[in-house]
Amino acid sequence: MHIDMLETPAAVVDLDKLEANIKRLQAYLDEHGIANRPHIKTHKIPAIAQMQVAAGAAGITCQKLGEAEIMADAGLDDIFLPYNIMGQSKLERLMALAKRIQLSVTADSEYTIRGLSEAAQQADTTLSVLVECDSGLGRCGVQSPQEASELAKLIVALPGLSFGGLMSYPNSDEMDVFVRETKNLLEPDGIQVERVSGGGTPQMWHAHEHPELTEHRAGMYIYGDRYTLKSGAMTLDDCAFSVIATVVSRPTEDRGILDAGSKTLSSDLLGLDGHGYILEYPEARIVGLSEEHGKVDFSECASRPAIGERVTIIPNHCCPVNNLFNEIVGIRNDEVEVVWPVAGRGALQ
Repeated sequence: MHIDMLETPAAVVDLDKLEANIKRLQAYLDEHGIANRPHIKTHKIPAIAQMQVAAGAAGITCQKLGEAEIMADAGLDDIFLPYNIMGQSKLERLMALAKRIQLSVTADSEYTIRGLSEAAQQADTTLSVLVECDSGLGRCGVQSPQEASELAKLIVALPGLSFGGLMSYPNSDEMDVFVRETKNLLEPDGIQVERVSGGGTPQMWHAHEHPELTEHRAGMYIYGDRYTLKSGAMTLDDCAFSVIATVVSRPTEDRGILDAGSKTLSSDLLGLDGHGYILEYPEARIVGLSEEHGKVDFSECASRPAIGERVTIIPNHCCPVNNLFNEIVGIRNDEVEVVWPVAGRGALQ
């Protein structure tokens, strides 16, 4: 089937660009001796995760337990789940997963760590736990190397757990300092920090500048989006992911309406002007979204689309857009080669 036969809105991936993006980052990290652990929350598709592992990734990263279960069911192993897992039912699911595959998680509090230990004891298994460190993002993570060292010692002391190292996001100079100071605090107790997991697509080509880093997690690098373009980490030619939409109305000379609204493009702005970049009309601005309509200002364009014309949109943020679709269409030379169900869509628990 030709791409022009797809019903819109459609989320499509250029397979040549996807494969090139996977190979390019893998080669860079291999060159610098850094393990690649790609984040599947971008695509949520087991077949793409298997492509990443086949290219040389050490394993994968999942953001939620449900994602990890889906990936494990598809045969993926060595999964990192950098999230505070708590609550009896989730801990039971986590331990069942830990018995099936090689699994590691993070924690940033004594509460989480003790819950993991109790669950591991009950399941008669051992779980690798990394301490999450806040090195500038202001999200999760312990706030000081002292806190990190105390939690590392607790992990070592409690049954059912093994200390897996330190985790942070995104890579930064502050991360390096944080890790070094934590290592110094742990050295008198003979506790080694063998794994330091960092990440970020915008920072990916600078991973080698962080000597403490042992593995890198990136997600958006396989697809690309406007945010990644703004960061300079990717070029427009690298972007493999786009949304095909149709102009369904032209109420005025300057205004066009697309069949792609917030349920297609998401509402993420990420500091960008408008809700996406239209390849055929680069001067256009997607100025507003309702649920199923995208309002476009074509006033700066030398030519304007006709009703029924199809346009190609690079979204602001590929991760939530991917999650809005049931299927992602893989194309090569404008022909449909594969249709992937988004297996991890909505796996929020």
